[in-house]
Amino acid sequence: MKAVLFDMDGVLVDSEEYWVALEEEEVLPEAVGEGVVDDEEITGMNYREIHGYLDEHYGEHLDIGREEFEAYYEDAAEDLYSERVDLIEGFEALADDLRDRGVRTAVVSSSPIDWIGIVVDRFGVDEHFDALVSGNEIDGRSKPEPEVYEIAAAEVGVDTADCIAVEDSENGVEAANRAGMESVGYRTEINQGMDLSEADHVAEGPKELRGLLLELTN
Repeated sequence: MKAVLFDMDGVLVDSEEYWVALEEEEVLPEAVGEGVVDDEEITGMNYREIHGYLDEHYGEHLDIGREEFEAYYEDAAEDLYSERVDLIEGFEALADDLRDRGVRTAVVSSSPIDWIGIVVDRFGVDEHFDALVSGNEIDGRSKPEPEVYEIAAAEVGVDTADCIAVEDSENGVEAANRAGMESVGYRTEINQGMDLSEADHVAEGPKELRGLLLELTN
């Protein structure tokens, strides 16, 4: 395999636990009421597409406008990424090893490009990536649609069949699979209930992920 494409939230940084808390405690109860939507349904989706998803599937419960809905995420993002999240354990050593093997790397996230920028700038990891791809910037829908991964493969100059995508959500795994990539489901404490059975591989925690990626790119 010639490229490794990392999801950001829940993979590159441990932000998913904060987003899940925000959605379960504030966003979803305000938008559709308590217990109507399982948070796993929207994990991995672009936040600007979630309101449309709720309207399509739970329209009879939806009681909040798009602008107010999106503001929950936008108000939380800068503080979350600049102050609260941590980088995945051992990432820089892994990135160095992948680079030594000639493996291309990218961040492929449903988050806006400026949120990705906060993360790579804060942790000084921009040099480790050949591309930063945001589902918020593409001409099309983000995960679980495959376009964001197809664009990422083109940007790093590698055929989709030679790419590995690391994802922590069902929507992300589906996007990678539909793009024709090898998919790795990344399991952490926060997503123990997530169904990652459609992934080609599942890695439990950063050490297992490192070993798997080095094996697949050997």
